[in-house]
Amino acid sequence: MSELPKTFDPADIEQRWYAYWESNGLFRPERPGAQPWTIVNPPPNVTGSLHIGHALDNTLQDILVRHARLKGMDARWVVGMDHAGIATQMVVERQLNARQQKRTDFTREEFIAKVWEWKAESGGAITGQLRRLGCSMDWSDERFTMDEGFSKAVLKVFVDLHRQGLIYRDKRLVNWDPGLGTAISDLEVETREVNGKFWHLRYPLADGSGFIHVATTRPETMLADMAVAVHPTDERYAALVGKQVRLPITGRLIPIVADEHADPELGSGAVKITPGHDFNDFEVGRRAGIEARDMLNMLDADARIAQTADGRIPADFFETWEEDGFTIRAGVDRFKARDIVVRLLKEQGFLVPWTDKDGNEHDAEPRKIQTPFGDRSGVVIEPWLTDQWYVDAATLAKPAIEAVRSGATKVVPKSWEKTYFNWMENIQPWCVSRQLWWGHRIPAWFAEDGSVYVAENEAEAQAQAGEGVALTQDEDVLDTWFSSALWPFATLGWPDDSDPTLGGRYPNDVLISGFDILFFWDARMMMQGLHFMKEVPFKTLYLHGLVRAADGAKMSKSKGNVVDPLGLIDQYGADALRFFMAAMESQGRDVKMDEKRVEGYRNFATKLWNAARFAQSNGIRASEHVEAPRATLAVNKWIIAETVSTVQAMDIAFADHRFDGAANTIYQFTWSRFCDWYLELIKPVLQTEGAEGAEETRQVAGWVLDQILVMLHPFMPFITEELWSKMGERPDYPIITAQWPMADARALDPAAAQEIDWLIRLVSELRAARTELNVPPGARLALHVRDAHADTLERLTRQNAALARLARVDRAEGEAPAGGALQIVVDEATYVLPLEGVIDLDAERARLTKAIAAAEKERDSLNARLSNPAFAEKAKPEAVEKARADHAEKSAEAARLSAALGRLG
Repeated sequence: MSELPKTFDPADIEQRWYAYWESNGLFRPERPGAQPWTIVNPPPNVTGSLHIGHALDNTLQDILVRHARLKGMDARWVVGMDHAGIATQMVVERQLNARQQKRTDFTREEFIAKVWEWKAESGGAITGQLRRLGCSMDWSDERFTMDEGFSKAVLKVFVDLHRQGLIYRDKRLVNWDPGLGTAISDLEVETREVNGKFWHLRYPLADGSGFIHVATTRPETMLADMAVAVHPTDERYAALVGKQVRLPITGRLIPIVADEHADPELGSGAVKITPGHDFNDFEVGRRAGIEARDMLNMLDADARIAQTADGRIPADFFETWEEDGFTIRAGVDRFKARDIVVRLLKEQGFLVPWTDKDGNEHDAEPRKIQTPFGDRSGVVIEPWLTDQWYVDAATLAKPAIEAVRSGATKVVPKSWEKTYFNWMENIQPWCVSRQLWWGHRIPAWFAEDGSVYVAENEAEAQAQAGEGVALTQDEDVLDTWFSSALWPFATLGWPDDSDPTLGGRYPNDVLISGFDILFFWDARMMMQGLHFMKEVPFKTLYLHGLVRAADGAKMSKSKGNVVDPLGLIDQYGADALRFFMAAMESQGRDVKMDEKRVEGYRNFATKLWNAARFAQSNGIRASEHVEAPRATLAVNKWIIAETVSTVQAMDIAFADHRFDGAANTIYQFTWSRFCDWYLELIKPVLQTEGAEGAEETRQVAGWVLDQILVMLHPFMPFITEELWSKMGERPDYPIITAQWPMADARALDPAAAQEIDWLIRLVSELRAARTELNVPPGARLALHVRDAHADTLERLTRQNAALARLARVDRAEGEAPAGGALQIVVDEATYVLPLEGVIDLDAERARLTKAIAAAEKERDSLNARLSNPAFAEKAKPEAVEKARADHAEKSAEAARLSAALGRLG
């Protein structure tokens, strides 16, 4: 047994133990014949750094995998990184720009080689940061979405889905990022509220009979308007449906159509329809019979004006300049086009001015506008009509919907099922092509006549096309979500491994995920897994919330409220941060960041450290047996029973994925039952020479401490491994591969448990009463008892020494003398402690009376405020919540002080 240092220093032990675990292969120890247990890590971006959301997500996963390992399973946590197409290409292009170079200075192959060079030199910093958090991942088989085996799986999936008619090429609207020059997913779109404007326009009817009024936040899109929509039941426009409008500026004739998208209660009730540049308008256009191929596109990939197919955009929107001896002609930027449109509409009399409250006219009405921005480029996203590759998600979604309905995959918490079903049942085609160089290049080859040949390699495509047909491969790459959707099975050997269970690891046992990627990743894994493996990818899907700032606000760099988990680890240790994450993770709720709580869990670790030092100094060593030692003393029987009850509660919490329940169970047992009570209760036995039961007590205490360390290990792996190693020689195994405790009901002794619980309640009541009445801590009080049953009197005799030491009372016979006394009731007995000469009874009564009046006054004031409907309606939610909490606190304080006054008699 090695003596523990006086001070607990997390930094000293964390790096040392992680290196030991990893170098000895303990994250996936050899366990032939053991039950496989598998979880896959949501692959972080190769460009990424550990943020607070990663800390939560990976802590929860590590808790489960360490628990499974302790349960004797062949636990494997699959780890890897995502190639992060957009993010990685941006990083490398930024490096090139710093050297006055750009991507197009190189061939595609040369640029991709530079990306691989960057990955080798700088990519994957997050893997080291995950190690600092204590993540026990299978690093020996780390995967990458662009590695050879995984890429093979990606190409096979694309080709197979295309052959089955589930991947196709189509012209639809996408979120187009003009800054990056690519389509992006909804997750990469960040909606911001900006100061915008609302322009009111009037479009002349083609027959000259009048005008129809519309409004827009993007007046430049009128250059590609193809209809005006009104509601079918709007009687104001019933006679106009079917007529035409002659658009200002372009002179284009467009129809007035009836469509429920138009809201009669909003504005004029008429809506301009630009199907090539608005997602809602696209659907209206299709319902009106406009095919996507016929929809007008007025922008190019840089969001500059492009001439429409009908050639009606006037020369005002194009500019010419000289560059490198060439004359360049191109459309103006979309925002410059907006200014031109507004000017021309105003000149031609088609702009309806907005009048403010003072009677002043303005070109537009100021409005707060929800505007989409690219989360990486920072530019305004443009809905853009373009040819892309799509997955028939609606067909793939059907088995995935049924899998959740049938319980094949259990969603925790269950409340997320409704959201899942709603999205899946209304799912849209999934755009999987991106206009990048870095990524899985789409395995499609085009012939000069427009024919497309999809194959896993060029030779197969050529064989399909025939000899002599010139082919050119698609320049686009696949969306990274497409490849990561294969993560649960392509990381485990598919398609080379023909075993449908992939060695018993498919389906995975559980997936831990933030709810914010339920659709982007989780649902798509369900679709791909069921389609290719004919089985769900995971048995349980656990969805956790977001980590928010202390005030509940979403963390963002712009708000300055982002918390760095590595900084918290530096300050408090990884164990404290991990325990905070687990204790705060309550199903269906977000986690509010609270650094004081992290500090509190660091204090918890220190308390455990000091308890182990106490054990060492009193001859308590590591237990030699998994089973509980034989016990005769009530206090030892009690702590064994408490340990078994804790194991049972932990087992239930793990089965239900109640991370907070498991964490708080082991916390309360360790802090309250073991440290505060058991160690205090056994001090006389351990520190009195020749005391009866001393050796038994050392064995029981050592066994209980071992059980605590094992149960706490999934949450606090570093300190538990350190203490495990220091409490005695364990030549066979470290704690990471120890055995989870058994909940052996045979160890329960109800009589002993009841006696010690009674003792704890009695001491707690005595201590609280002494504190409330300002009894000096060192004062010893006489303890008189009345109305006690025989078994209570026997308990008082057996526990006399404990009461004398812990409550500073001495048993007194007979009735208590007349005069002021402290009285408490525990079960059937009343305990009387005379206070004459110990405290000034009159002064204490006056102090309590005054304190009661103050607490009641504040309580009643808060109650009046809360009872006022105006306060509840107008005050901020946090103010109302604080008032409720303060009212409860003052109510409890008044009741407690009144009880204390009552005890004085």
